[in-house]
Amino acid sequence: MQKFIRALFGRQQSGLVLVIVILGGILTLFAGSHPDPETGLAVNNFLNSYTLMQTATNASFIAIMAVGATMIIISGRIDLSVGSIYALSGVAMAIALRAMAPLGSLAAISSGLLVCLGIGLLCGLLNGLMVVGLRVHPFIITLGTMWILRGIAFVISKAESILVPDPLTDFAKSTIGLKPGLYPVPLIVMMAVTVVGMVYLAKTVAGRHIYAVGGNMEASRYSGLRIGGILIGVYMISGLTAGIAAFVGSAYYGSAACADATGYELYVIAAAVVGGASLSGGKGNAINATLGAVLIVLIRQSVSTLRLDQNYEWIIIGGAIIVAVVLDQINSRLAARRGRTI
Repeated sequence: MQKFIRALFGRQQSGLVLVIVILGGILTLFAGSHPDPETGLAVNNFLNSYTLMQTATNASFIAIMAVGATMIIISGRIDLSVGSIYALSGVAMAIALRAMAPLGSLAAISSGLLVCLGIGLLCGLLNGLMVVGLRVHPFIITLGTMWILRGIAFVISKAESILVPDPLTDFAKSTIGLKPGLYPVPLIVMMAVTVVGMVYLAKTVAGRHIYAVGGNMEASRYSGLRIGGILIGVYMISGLTAGIAAFVGSAYYGSAACADATGYELYVIAAAVVGGASLSGGKGNAINATLGAVLIVLIRQSVSTLRLDQNYEWIIIGGAIIVAVVLDQINSRLAARRGRTI
């Protein structure tokens, strides 16, 4: 029994799940209730299927991007442009579909997905080529592309919100057999991206190379790894996940605008870091990134549920990032100390 408890709570995922459960319990306790319109029974304002599904939906867009961003952080780099890639992908998709109208349902969905994935990959490739080719710190490169890409989205959309075709919204808001008002597609996409990211990092040679580069780049270079190709690859994956999130998000909300995902860089990086990804590289995984995104969304929801000033959201999330980084540093020092004593 003692070994089971140690194994259960010794895993980082277990700690994140425990915090999420505790925070969910606090929300359940303070959220209040409302009468069900059909049965008249009291229904908790948080602990009900509609609120939980909406929470999962809100987390899904951040989590999808956090999986790609985690791979960049594992490699020892950073990407500040994911929110802008989201905006540009969504706007480009909406403009392209408007120009191609009318389209059938399948054609509209597949065309929209291809545009979003293509723009995301292209933006990621651009980031990777500049990081590797110009040898400028990724923070500066992606800070620049963050403004450039959002500026392009602003120019091509003329700062207007552009509607997407109804088949896309019908797809993203399909109930798939659930009760009306429950839309699980964003949740399903989030879970699929998380599983693919987990398998890619843990079970493939390319995933192992990302850990190797982030853990010790010089040793990786002497081992014959193509550092430049690996770094370009992780930026392309980050752009790809931003494109996926843009497709699902724009389809779900029915429109795309240049202001979409503004500030999501903070949430995505926070989700990865709170999920245990080390900013020094070599550590992190897709499942923790997704759990980190869920935790971040619950923190945001707690602020409104507890009727706190909305500005406290930024304070709490910023504090969570600092605490996560400090704990990671302490853990690394303890591990190094244990290694020296063996």
